[in-house]
Amino acid sequence: MIDLVGISKYYQVGPVEVRALDDVDLHVADGEFVVVLGPSGSGKTTLLNIIGALDTPTSGRVSVGGRDITTASRSELFALRRETVSFIFQSFNLFPGLTALENVEFGIDVAGKRGRVSPESVLESVGLGHRTDHFPHELSGGEQQRVAIARALATGNPVLLADEPTGELDFKTGAQILELLIAQASADRAVLVVTHNREISRIADRVVEMSSGHIISDGPPEGGKTPLSELRW
Repeated sequence: MIDLVGISKYYQVGPVEVRALDDVDLHVADGEFVVVLGPSGSGKTTLLNIIGALDTPTSGRVSVGGRDITTASRSELFALRRETVSFIFQSFNLFPGLTALENVEFGIDVAGKRGRVSPESVLESVGLGHRTDHFPHELSGGEQQRVAIARALATGNPVLLADEPTGELDFKTGAQILELLIAQASADRAVLVVTHNREISRIADRVVEMSSGHIISDGPPEGGKTPLSELRW
């Protein structure tokens, strides 16, 4: 589903070259739940943005959903984001003039899934069935995060990328969201979750650990995969 070969991303900051990613290889198959772990500045979000066609690598090859997007046109990249990739952004990216329900409906419309997915049921699944008519400014940070998650889940796209999806949530709600994300992977979706929270990595099929733009380890969680019910953070 996701195949990165020799991916590097360099930025020029004045006279200094910053290497956000340096010769990264990564393969993620259908149905995998993968946690990308690392501290701030390790390259996690840059990796996610390149997979999601929001950024382009300086060098290397990127294939997502069977499409080589390394040299894709803008229209081809738009089609990939519409049909293949869904994002859960750390900054939520909700439309302030739309209600929770309308924000989810917008995501469904962009993905071309109008009439095939019930936005009300998706909001219900993240515990917001009673907040459908509220605008983002009327919601707490955690509720806004759950609207963003509902919008991504509603598309049904085969690649789901989540940047710190539990960052604004309490333990109970965070566990509920992680349960939903795990279920998405078992439904033949590839799910990548970026986090700095090592505890969350225990429930993954694979843990990809990053440091200074490099993947320093890639494999099952240390000690084996842990049931969600045993997670604490």
